[in-house]
Amino acid sequence: MIVDHYLSGARQVCSPNVDTRPGGEISLVVLHSISLPPGVFGGDDIEALFTNQLDWDLHPFFQSIRGLRVSAHLLIRRDGGCVQFVPFDQRAWHAGRSRWQGRQALNDFSIGIELEGDGRAFTHAQYERLAQVLLALEYRYPHIDARKSVTHEQIAPLRKTDPGPSFDQQYLEQLMTG
Repeated sequence: MIVDHYLSGARQVCSPNVDTRPGGEISLVVLHSISLPPGVFGGDDIEALFTNQLDWDLHPFFQSIRGLRVSAHLLIRRDGGCVQFVPFDQRAWHAGRSRWQGRQALNDFSIGIELEGDGRAFTHAQYERLAQVLLALEYRYPHIDARKSVTHEQIAPLRKTDPGPSFDQQYLEQLMTG
């Protein structure tokens, strides 16, 4: 359930990387994956990145993303737990330079959901939670079609590969149809 643009049961961690949606349209969901450092799960580094608190000197990989200012609306952890960084009615900074069906500036009208992962298999708990979240978004925001979410790779194919080839869209759709 979504109340006042917040997902019930999600832990709230406010990101400063947010601004107002021009026009207020919410009509697309973009799926991503992230692990920090790459291949490491369960730490605090993703939250630190999305809140501009990442210690760039903690890991050599962090030098390659030093100064990055990004966010997502939600992070779905490996155990299915959710962290919400940005209320759904605000613009998170997740899509970057991207294009979908002739439209650009996708952050203006999309919701960004990060799955904790590195392109390999995602967990059953993540798929279950993602299916629940997508259906809740569809119920709350009438212009969203839960079965037409897109991946970061689809909207920025020359620069992004997430959530990766192991993301099972068909399994996700099965969960949504019950």
